[in-house]
Amino acid sequence: MNKLVEPSAEAAKAQMQSVLERQKHANERKGPPSAAVRKERLTRCINLLLEHKDEFIEAIQADFGARSRDMSMFADIAAAIGPLKLARSELEHWMKPQKRKVSPAALAVFGAKAEVRYQPKGVVGVISPWNFPVQLAMDAIAGAFAAGNSVMLKPSEFTPATSALLAQTIDLYFDEEEIAVILGGPEVGAAFSSLPFDHLIFTGATSVGRHVMRAAAENLVPVTLELGGKSPVIVSDTADIAKTAARVMFGKTMNAGQICLAPDYVLAPKQSVDGFVAEAKASVARMFPTIKDNGDYTAMINQRHFDRVKGLIADARAKGAEVIEINPAGEDFSQQEHRKIPPTLIVGATDDMTVMQEEIFGPVLPIRTYTSLDGAIAEINSRPRPLALYYFGEDEGESERVLARTHSGGVTVNDVIFHFSMDDLPFGGIGGSGMGAYHGRRGFVEFSHEKGIYRQIKGDLLSMLRPPYGETFRKQIAARLKP
Repeated sequence: MNKLVEPSAEAAKAQMQSVLERQKHANERKGPPSAAVRKERLTRCINLLLEHKDEFIEAIQADFGARSRDMSMFADIAAAIGPLKLARSELEHWMKPQKRKVSPAALAVFGAKAEVRYQPKGVVGVISPWNFPVQLAMDAIAGAFAAGNSVMLKPSEFTPATSALLAQTIDLYFDEEEIAVILGGPEVGAAFSSLPFDHLIFTGATSVGRHVMRAAAENLVPVTLELGGKSPVIVSDTADIAKTAARVMFGKTMNAGQICLAPDYVLAPKQSVDGFVAEAKASVARMFPTIKDNGDYTAMINQRHFDRVKGLIADARAKGAEVIEINPAGEDFSQQEHRKIPPTLIVGATDDMTVMQEEIFGPVLPIRTYTSLDGAIAEINSRPRPLALYYFGEDEGESERVLARTHSGGVTVNDVIFHFSMDDLPFGGIGGSGMGAYHGRRGFVEFSHEKGIYRQIKGDLLSMLRPPYGETFRKQIAARLKP
């Protein structure tokens, strides 16, 4: 694969401005694209992925150094195609104007009509992350294209081979008036977020999200922010511990925990902790009998991130936590070709430990105890609202209490992450974990302008509302003031 040479920051800024102006002019000149055009664009995205899937797998592997090719095919390629297919099959239904009630109802009798039409916003900027560099880019593109927008994509500089391949393949399948890819580092990203888009979606760290939102505010650009956070797992005393531990550890080791929805810490009854730890060890041993040279186990994306996660473990150990490294084959990780960190449990994690103060984004799982469900709920509610929450247990009343009394972007009950894989469920954060949502119809709406339209009656019945005001006018107002 020939890697594109990234332009300088100044050249990238000039390119961005030129592309944005060209896309806006094209949108004004051509008007909203038909359903057929939108479907054809979505089909081209699908074909792009299918025809270049092996190249993308190799590019992702090159960027991570070590990442399961099977997991990449599942979580980056297949998972990207799903939202595109759903949008293609449903967009005609989504595009239909929706009737609304006329008020007062008497106006409808005389022919008044109210409706909502979904109009493309225009140019949607997409800043996609490195952890699932294909899927999370295409997921946003699916909603933007379904809504009839053009797109400017800024992929992550942390996955340079994948980002370059996205640029190359998109250039093969699309005109720049439809979608353009902007390559570059943090300086280019900052300039990208300050462009006067018609909508901007950012997926990434909360700290960066604040800068993106601040930059977008200068042009009053509406934003969708998907920011992650510390997603808790509540283990009920009614939970099947073996099944719970297996499902939690699958989510925690997938992509080596480098997932915005990864379970970030566990809250369990004290009497369940030993069983959870034992079953966590057993489940990891089944999935990864070896880790160091195992192609199914993913490395940290770069040395900086490796050092940060290792620092979280060292800090917890220094502050008195029980640190359990799950290393089934007893391998030596002090010298290794890649940046792999074995799954690590932090039993007895306390609030003064850094691992409980920031999103982990690695295969490290703090375990804390609770004495009552109310206490667990109170702890979750004392922290910034997370992107996801996970409840394991068989008590439906208890699960309903958790759903009603906690806030999170989404929830999976008796598993982790799976609510994201439901293409027609809205996906997004709340509070510290973001704002706005996309996926399925919700993504179509997010990237559309819901234009309210009212058609007035032909007669002049409403002349009574104009001065001079008389008794008929006053009777109409009095009728509206009744409880």
